[in-house]
Amino acid sequence: MKQGFNYQQTGSSKAANAMGMREMQALAYEKRLAHYLLLKAPPASGKSRALMFLALDKLHHQHIKKAIIAVPEMSIAGSFADTDLTTHGFFADWRVLPENNLCIGTQSDKSKVQAFIRFMQSADQVLLCTHSTLRFAMEQLAPTAFDRAVIAIDEFHHVSAHENSVLGKQLDRIMQESSAHLIAMTGSYFRGDAMPILTPEDEAKFEQVTYTYYDQLNGYQYLKSLGLGYHFYQGNYFDALPEVLDRNKKTIIHIPNVNSAESTGRKYDEVGRILDYLGELEHTDEYHIHHIRTPDGKLIKVADLVEDDNATRTTTMGYLRQIKQADDLDMIIALGMAKEGFDWQFCEHVLTIGYRASLTEVVQIIGRATRDCEGKQHAQFTNLIAQPDAEDDDVKNAVNNLLKAISLSLLMEQVLAPNITFRPRSGILDHEKLPAGTIIVDDTTRAPSSKVLKILNGGKDELISALLQDNRTMQAVASPELDPAYISDILLPQVIKTRYPDLDDEEAAMVQSGIMQSLVINQNGGVVNEGDLPPDAKTEGERGASSQFIKLNDRFININNLSIDLIREINPFQRAFEVLAKDFTPEVLKTIQAQATASRTSMTEEEARMLWHKIKAFITLHGKEPNQHSSDPLEKRMAEAIAFLRVKKAEQLS
Repeated sequence: MKQGFNYQQTGSSKAANAMGMREMQALAYEKRLAHYLLLKAPPASGKSRALMFLALDKLHHQHIKKAIIAVPEMSIAGSFADTDLTTHGFFADWRVLPENNLCIGTQSDKSKVQAFIRFMQSADQVLLCTHSTLRFAMEQLAPTAFDRAVIAIDEFHHVSAHENSVLGKQLDRIMQESSAHLIAMTGSYFRGDAMPILTPEDEAKFEQVTYTYYDQLNGYQYLKSLGLGYHFYQGNYFDALPEVLDRNKKTIIHIPNVNSAESTGRKYDEVGRILDYLGELEHTDEYHIHHIRTPDGKLIKVADLVEDDNATRTTTMGYLRQIKQADDLDMIIALGMAKEGFDWQFCEHVLTIGYRASLTEVVQIIGRATRDCEGKQHAQFTNLIAQPDAEDDDVKNAVNNLLKAISLSLLMEQVLAPNITFRPRSGILDHEKLPAGTIIVDDTTRAPSSKVLKILNGGKDELISALLQDNRTMQAVASPELDPAYISDILLPQVIKTRYPDLDDEEAAMVQSGIMQSLVINQNGGVVNEGDLPPDAKTEGERGASSQFIKLNDRFININNLSIDLIREINPFQRAFEVLAKDFTPEVLKTIQAQATASRTSMTEEEARMLWHKIKAFITLHGKEPNQHSSDPLEKRMAEAIAFLRVKKAEQLS
């Protein structure tokens, strides 16, 4: 049974095929004919170059005339610079004319939009711009202007289907009123504000390519593991720097937001104190890079991206984009920059000071350290947080759940919650066989409106997600003194009213009751029919709502039901203590993925064993295990059987 279950650094995720494509890029290229394509892959997997391959194929072979690439901010546009592809076997090189690169220079928004419109009227083929420039240009162009164009949106999680999202509305209009192709790329297909990125109707039109952190890490040549550490301090964070900041590691330091509790409110002073800790300033060069002599005599180079002066920051960013060797830079101090899309392959440690409520932001920051390069075997994410007012065991449990959520996010895992359907009693036929998961709504006093049933059967997941990602819910979860009824009886009705203001009070109460019943069912890990709910269902539901569920992509998982302890050790030190995660080696990630897959899979031991001979034949033929993200139902089922057998084996051993 152990054969085929060994996971080692094979180099496959970085190995190029005959066309110069790495593993993920080849998977994306297989979908090059898709009209709408959603590419979900972690940082450093090569999404930018994958887009080049896709766009060039559309321009040369699919009668597409324009390729428009939009990035969230100018600092990450360098990933789409001119690239030699023909030397490595592709049929064309990637070129962006300087006048069509709207992410360089200091043009005004107005001049960038004029350049965009000029591009659309010219014979030029490729344009690079920011999300905001694309948004402003779309306001001046009819959707039909984008016929025979491909629009590629990098870091697609910035888009939202919310009515206040201008770019989201414009993309919806493009899909409805033009023949444009769309390519959406992201390393984290969820948003911190719980808004859906696409409407369900639009998302259903996209073909998807999913490539996980496990796929990437397992195929690296040099990087072997990823560590996550949560360190807690008392007083101010400068006193804890000796415990978490190694002057010898290539590090990006994110200081806390000026409005957070961890911040002193004086960001330049904080940068100065960090520089003082690092050593003695010898000089600052023409690129505004600080050369500092550390206490052990080493000379290190530190970039300051907290500086607000535009000319200074532009010069420094220009230097960072030109880095070719490890010795060119040692540390970066940043506030809002150097997060998503920022590429410094030599970075091995990201130190984030202050709590980050957005899981999206955490995953993006982790990605800054997970580039594979020679000499880097381990990458580390460290979050330095003010110690919460709670017992150490409570902190440990909370961090363990957070680590589960992050690890599943790194796997781009989609874990299905039980499928629950609400049916009014009067609409059920005599002797009708109801599917599992049906909840009967008693409509003898008042029948639920079509709006209520539509929400419960199609929109409750989004409501639960909005509730769980509300900052007030997070604060309530972290406060053991707060009555859990505050979440179910106060916050949930407010979320319902915010999302659906046209509901009357009785309809809102019906939706609230249905959501609480759903949470009870999910908490119990299965589906139940009417009468199966415990008498104190409301209390149980409140506990489930307050602590147990997290939304990953558009699916939910009860993270408390994952029987994984990701805490390696709690390590007391001077005025603080730290919670260190187990290193996220391929083996650990595979264990987490197996647990998550098994938790959503309905499979018997007999079926899994029957599939085993097919699994062995598949591994022999293809040299790899079946992929749970495959479009082939049999391959997907075999992958689920492997996960099921792994979990069963682990249970027997424990």
